[in-house]
Amino acid sequence: MKPLFICYSKCTTCQKARKWLDEQQIEYTERPIKEQNPTAEELRSWQRISGLPLQKFFNTSGMLYRELNLKDRLPRMTADEMLALLASDGMLVKRPLLITDRAALAGFRAESWAKALEK
Repeated sequence: MKPLFICYSKCTTCQKARKWLDEQQIEYTERPIKEQNPTAEELRSWQRISGLPLQKFFNTSGMLYRELNLKDRLPRMTADEMLALLASDGMLVKRPLLITDRAALAGFRAESWAKALEK
């Protein structure tokens, strides 16, 4: 299975990640997060694979995150409420995301991505 690369074309971190994937000659399937937002079921699965708390899947530097005052609201939300919120708008999701059959990484760190993509 080719890794799934979920990104936003105007995001500079996503652009760096794409460049890195291309330089490593890694074949991947690209999915635009704004047009094809992850579903709550996908996010639940990816969160389980990642082992990260659900809060790590939020784009904390995004305008929408600030507008919705999520810094204060998230601690009081259930996992289902967080998943529904993330699934409601791709701009709330931390990006880029790299999904493989055994890893789900939110954000780009070349070392972590290289490790996740080892055969």
